[in-house]
Amino acid sequence: MTLKVLTVVGARPQFIKAAAVSHALAQADDVVELLVHTGQHHDHNLSEVFFEELSVPQPAYHLGISGGTHGAMTGRMLEGLESVISDEKPDWVLVYGDTNSTIAGALAAVKLHVPIAHVEAGLRSFNLRMPEEVNRIVTDQVSTLLLCPSSTALRNLKSEGRTEGVHLVGDVMYDVALAFAGVAERQSRALIAFSLEAGRYVLATVHRAENTDDQNRLHSILSALRDIAEEMPVIFPMHPRTRRVLESGPHTSLGRISVTEPLSFLDMLQLEKNAHSILTDSGGVQKEAFFYGVPCITMRDETEWTETVELGWNHLAGADSVRILNAFRQLGKPDRRPDVYGDGQAAQQIVHLLRGSRDRVRRVA
Repeated sequence: MTLKVLTVVGARPQFIKAAAVSHALAQADDVVELLVHTGQHHDHNLSEVFFEELSVPQPAYHLGISGGTHGAMTGRMLEGLESVISDEKPDWVLVYGDTNSTIAGALAAVKLHVPIAHVEAGLRSFNLRMPEEVNRIVTDQVSTLLLCPSSTALRNLKSEGRTEGVHLVGDVMYDVALAFAGVAERQSRALIAFSLEAGRYVLATVHRAENTDDQNRLHSILSALRDIAEEMPVIFPMHPRTRRVLESGPHTSLGRISVTEPLSFLDMLQLEKNAHSILTDSGGVQKEAFFYGVPCITMRDETEWTETVELGWNHLAGADSVRILNAFRQLGKPDRRPDVYGDGQAAQQIVHLLRGSRDRVRRVA
């Protein structure tokens, strides 16, 4: 009997994660996947280009939902996804990470009694002021399969009393990082386009609401980046949210920071792999830095990817310009970079679990 998996995506990190799992699902002759794009990220360089470069199947449904408050966006997504799930009657709803698309997919599925598989289950920042933290906790609570990227995530769920359906599979982003590193080296021309020399520039990204919506935090981060740009070139692909904030507020000098539009997936990989260091508030970019052995400074007060900090590859500096600068000037490369996020076969394990759990879930239902 054919297994029908309905996958919900909506934001850049989810397209990357879905690339690995969608490829693995396509190789199974008894599985059909339907991809639903909520529209949360609709900018071409944050959306369509990822489908093109990662060879992800085009969505069967595109809901076109973006903008508005968290509640309004999630509510509209919930309404749209409920209709799709009711029509398609999938065996599984597969969700990724911690975005509004994630929580909307999980809530729509659980209310329609469709089992949920959550990729990146068990991550915790222990900061409920973050909307992402609320999304991941609620999604874990209603999921049937909790697919953990690390031992830390596994322990977090165990401490919350969740053991049934919990599996350590590794990180699907590591699958993608391994699979596309060579492709990026061959196809990307980002270093040439921005006149950058490998190992002699800094890559920076800022997009989280906790930084962009707080003028003091954003200006402190930009102050640190301006100072670093006096010492080493800083390339700053600017997220649309960050650009809107800067354009609508008082003028902020960016000094010698090289600002670009959001970059394609392969161009970002090329710049990540060859950077001297990376400064970011992105969870995915933190991990990609670790995968490629590039020191990272995270401009947040906490991170879900605690292993990268414990191993010395990632440094938490918050949004304090002095802490950011001190961390930058003390950066080095640790001796060890163990495979704490699996062996690059997470997607295959996820497909195996989806197929193996099918009959058990149907009997329970």
